[in-house]
Amino acid sequence: MSLDHLKSFLRKMQETPSLKESVLAASTADDVAQIAIKLGYEFSGDELLRFSGQKVGKVTVTKNDVPGEYN
Repeated sequence: MSLDHLKSFLRKMQETPSLKESVLAASTADDVAQIAIKLGYEFSGDELLRFSGQKVGKVTVTKNDVPGEYN
Protein backbone atom coordinates (compact mmCIF):
# COMPACT_ATOMS: atom_id res chain seq x y z
CA MET A 1 0.00 0.00 0.00
CA SER A 2 2.77 2.49 0.80
CA LEU A 3 4.28 1.99 -2.67
CA ASP A 4 0.94 3.03 -4.15
CA HIS A 5 0.97 6.10 -1.87
CA LEU A 6 4.51 6.93 -2.96
CA LYS A 7 3.64 6.70 -6.65
CA SER A 8 0.47 8.78 -6.14
CA PHE A 9 2.48 11.41 -4.24
CA LEU A 10 5.03 11.63 -7.07
CA ARG A 11 2.24 12.10 -9.61
CA LYS A 12 0.72 14.84 -7.43
CA MET A 13 4.14 16.49 -7.20
CA GLN A 14 4.29 16.69 -11.02
CA GLU A 15 1.01 18.59 -11.08
CA THR A 16 1.69 20.97 -8.18
CA PRO A 17 4.63 23.39 -8.57
CA SER A 18 4.56 24.51 -4.92
CA LEU A 19 4.70 20.88 -3.75
CA LYS A 20 7.62 20.22 -6.09
CA GLU A 21 9.47 23.21 -4.62
CA SER A 22 8.87 21.94 -1.08
CA VAL A 23 10.15 18.48 -1.95
CA LEU A 24 13.23 19.82 -3.71
CA ALA A 25 13.99 22.03 -0.68
CA ALA A 26 13.69 19.10 1.75
CA SER A 27 16.96 17.99 3.32
CA THR A 28 16.23 14.30 3.82
CA ALA A 29 13.98 11.53 2.57
CA ASP A 30 12.28 11.60 5.98
CA ASP A 31 11.47 15.29 5.41
CA VAL A 32 9.84 14.38 2.09
CA ALA A 33 7.86 11.63 3.81
CA GLN A 34 6.63 14.15 6.41
CA ILE A 35 5.45 16.49 3.63
CA ALA A 36 3.59 13.55 2.08
CA ILE A 37 1.99 12.51 5.38
CA LYS A 38 0.52 16.00 5.78
CA LEU A 39 -1.19 15.49 2.41
CA GLY A 40 -2.50 12.02 3.28
CA TYR A 41 0.17 9.89 1.61
CA GLU A 42 1.87 7.35 3.86
CA PHE A 43 5.36 6.09 3.13
CA SER A 44 8.65 6.28 4.99
CA GLY A 45 11.90 7.96 4.08
CA ASP A 46 13.46 4.48 3.82
CA GLU A 47 10.82 3.42 1.30
CA LEU A 48 11.53 6.55 -0.71
CA LEU A 49 15.27 5.80 -0.69
CA ARG A 50 14.64 2.21 -1.82
CA PHE A 51 12.64 3.65 -4.74
CA SER A 52 15.75 5.55 -5.92
CA GLY A 53 16.46 5.16 -9.61
CA GLN A 54 12.85 4.43 -10.49
CA LYS A 55 10.58 6.71 -12.45
CA VAL A 56 6.91 7.69 -12.14
CA GLY A 57 5.72 9.84 -15.03
CA LYS A 58 8.30 12.59 -15.47
CA VAL A 59 9.74 12.21 -11.95
CA THR A 60 12.81 10.08 -11.32
CA VAL A 61 13.65 9.47 -7.68
CA THR A 62 17.33 10.10 -7.07
CA LYS A 63 19.21 9.54 -3.84
CA ASN A 64 21.70 12.32 -3.18
CA ASP A 65 24.88 11.03 -1.60
CA VAL A 66 26.07 13.65 0.85
CA PRO A 67 29.34 12.90 2.58
CA GLY A 68 29.12 12.69 6.35
CA GLU A 69 31.21 14.59 8.82
CA TYR A 70 34.29 12.97 10.27
CA ASN A 71 35.61 13.70 13.74
